[in-house]
Amino acid sequence: MTATTSSALFAHRDGSRPAPLATALERALTTGRPETLEWQEPADEFDEAAALLAIYELWLAPAAMTGGCERFQNHPAVAALKWELEARMLARLESWVQPAVVEDSDVVGALRRIARADRPPVYEWVATTASWPELVHFLAIEGGPDGGFDDLVAISQIGIGGAPKVVLGANYWDEMGRGDVDAVHTRLHERLVAAVEMPRLAYEQLPLSALHRTALNGLLATNRWLQPEMLGALGLLELQAGPRCRQVLRGLARLGAPSEALPFYEEHAETDPRHGKEWLEQALAPLCEETPEWAPRIIRGARWRSEANRRLFEDAATLLTGAEAGLPQLHQAI
Repeated sequence: MTATTSSALFAHRDGSRPAPLATALERALTTGRPETLEWQEPADEFDEAAALLAIYELWLAPAAMTGGCERFQNHPAVAALKWELEARMLARLESWVQPAVVEDSDVVGALRRIARADRPPVYEWVATTASWPELVHFLAIEGGPDGGFDDLVAISQIGIGGAPKVVLGANYWDEMGRGDVDAVHTRLHERLVAAVEMPRLAYEQLPLSALHRTALNGLLATNRWLQPEMLGALGLLELQAGPRCRQVLRGLARLGAPSEALPFYEEHAETDPRHGKEWLEQALAPLCEETPEWAPRIIRGARWRSEANRRLFEDAATLLTGAEAGLPQLHQAI
């Protein structure tokens, strides 16, 4: 069997930056010949990230995008490439957080402290200063909050039982619109995208930090041994999404956004504070009582996510405003 050559997995790479490893992976997958894939040193961190994201799409992308290439997700050549690239990514993540490592058993307190310390000023700029094109560009970079969060929540539940399973399942049910297809969060996001005519940015149009943050989701979702880190990263996302969505809503209202653009962020602004509290107190805390060794790992995953956030939002602020460290000061239009 040969994979179709019409796979959309690589449709978001416009080829304007050299990515020889990612290009070789594309060729091997879309021609149905993964056995021809051989390791070559990536040109740079962009090439590393683009190749890793293409691998993660074999696992996580919508079925309509994979074009049959998902058949090769566990091919030995693809697995070997994934293994090498993930080793580099894990080393990068550890280098990001190593200076501040603290062994902490208070998961609830630690994640709340991390969330309070991670307040990117770019959201105040979005709420009070950004023009309409700048706001739309920011939302295209931000991603949503993260696209595919419903799938990430589903994967995070594997092997978990009892009350924590019920809490995570209730979170997932909210993502599913509580049974109303039109209220499913991915549907709400699709309507937002259409209402504001949001572009789908090619990898080359994104800061490298955006690729790293998306790759973090793939790393956690496709490695069962990183389940504690995944629970920490997703818990932090839930804690932080509510306040950030309220800032986006302020910006949308200030600029007279169409009504179809609002429900996605309204839903997250309302439900995510509850999700974050429940995730910490009714899922993570009991899990750590049962398995205490998970506590520092859950916190580590939250810190990975926090640092990935910080790098992305500082880059987005610089890209959109020309300001250092996300200061809400406009220097150039998009």
